[in-house]
Amino acid sequence: MEIHNKGINLLTGADLRTGAKPPFRAQNSGSKDVFEKSGIEKTGEIGMDNVKILNMMIEDYKQLDEVDAIVLGGSSSAKSADNRSDYDIYIYCSKEPPVEKRREIALKYSDNPEIDNHYFETGDVYYLKSTGKPIDIMYRSLDGIENNIKNVWIDGNASMGYTTCFVDNVNKSQILFDREGKFNKLQEMTKTPYPEKLRQNIINKNFSFLKDVMFSYHDQIESAVARKDYVSINHRTAAFLASYFDALFAVNRVMNPGEKRLVEFAKKNCKILPENFERDVNNFASGSVVTKLDTASSLVENLRKIIDRDEA
Repeated sequence: MEIHNKGINLLTGADLRTGAKPPFRAQNSGSKDVFEKSGIEKTGEIGMDNVKILNMMIEDYKQLDEVDAIVLGGSSSAKSADNRSDYDIYIYCSKEPPVEKRREIALKYSDNPEIDNHYFETGDVYYLKSTGKPIDIMYRSLDGIENNIKNVWIDGNASMGYTTCFVDNVNKSQILFDREGKFNKLQEMTKTPYPEKLRQNIINKNFSFLKDVMFSYHDQIESAVARKDYVSINHRTAAFLASYFDALFAVNRVMNPGEKRLVEFAKKNCKILPENFERDVNNFASGSVVTKLDTASSLVENLRKIIDRDEA
């Protein structure tokens, strides 16, 4: 499966329509030691044992010629990890490192790693044999993620849900190794104020499709309820919520963190929330089919109020 966003393969940086790849540009800057200089604490969620192991792992991976940068992302870098969280390690490379070299490294730290998965992005997953902590390693290209940042953050193009997720991932990642400072330069691109053009495009595209246009998510859910098509109800409910949160975060000029703990994240990071926000979201996601349409309408109308208030 090719991993892409807006027609770009995130590993190779290639345009999926033309096959054209952007040039690899060499830059000169220093690299960075792992956890000592990354600002990641050695206590709490990342304990001393895991820090020692991860330091050794990063030292191994950065010896691979193809590796440009290694960063820690996900809930660990965002300070929202719990005891179920894995370590999301993103390895940015000019091309995928050889599978056997990756397997050799993984077997130093795990008894039974899964190497070269392609379910979403190219990745390796395993549990640390000494602590049991899950490790999720994903391979990407700097050129591919740069194209996404430019397409979304710079040019202001919106998606149906999850528009700023890759931008948020780069913005919050902790740099563990950066051979020539390239990832740091990309990260700096994401540290500008929330672009107003992008904000309006996200709201216009995602909010209107909740209920206001023909064949909206509300219309699709209504049809699925009438047919008692519970699989479709579930699928359209998820799509509705993806666009709902994309619009809500844009109203608040907050990057979209993805799909986990969104209610908790919104309550913590959004200055403006719709009336009955938590109750309606939870009821819509898990409540009775009988009340689903009414709850969807409540979500839309209460979100509309804060959008109209903001634009007034």
